[in-house]
Amino acid sequence: MRVIPLKRNTKPYSCMAYLVIGSWNRLEDVNTLVDVGIDGFIINEIEQISTGCGKKPVEQVVLTHSHFDHASGLAAIVNKYRPKVYAFTKIDGVDAVIGDGDMLKMGDRYFDVLHTPGHSNDSICFHCSQDGVLFSGDTPLKVLTPNGTFISEYVKALERIARLCVDTIYSGHDEPVARSAAQMIRNTLSNVLKATSHETEGKTKA
Repeated sequence: MRVIPLKRNTKPYSCMAYLVIGSWNRLEDVNTLVDVGIDGFIINEIEQISTGCGKKPVEQVVLTHSHFDHASGLAAIVNKYRPKVYAFTKIDGVDAVIGDGDMLKMGDRYFDVLHTPGHSNDSICFHCSQDGVLFSGDTPLKVLTPNGTFISEYVKALERIARLCVDTIYSGHDEPVARSAAQMIRNTLSNVLKATSHETEGKTKA
């Protein structure tokens, strides 16, 4: 599997998009775009990438959530490549709704779908256990202090992620984390649990 971070338009606020392709560009590999950004800016770069003879450069799109900076460019991608589009919610341009526990092939690997509400109700992550790869979208995985308020569904999802094998994190806005990714998640979980505990203690005293 190859994961190619795509350049984003720096003028409007946009997310990171990633093209996932097979290591050998075989016909059975599924060229997949994870998020699309706010416009069609990424198309020029995609056109320069070797994605396999006789294959569409983008055969499917998966959205980590429906916020504008991750999904507004969907129409441009659909008009150019006619891919199948998957997301947790049925917005314009989405062909199929996916949910927690589903599995999708991206490139030459299979990814589990994890529902991770918190940043948004429709946030999902994609995890490949074989390579330890996690596409996290905007799910908070780098919480540096034990402060803040977190919904219980997010805490449960974070606990679940902390039990997974994660070597590399591809997030929605930050550079990929390829070192100490699992430790970062464990630190985040520790801080979130402390913040949640503090919030519960405060309510009890009140």
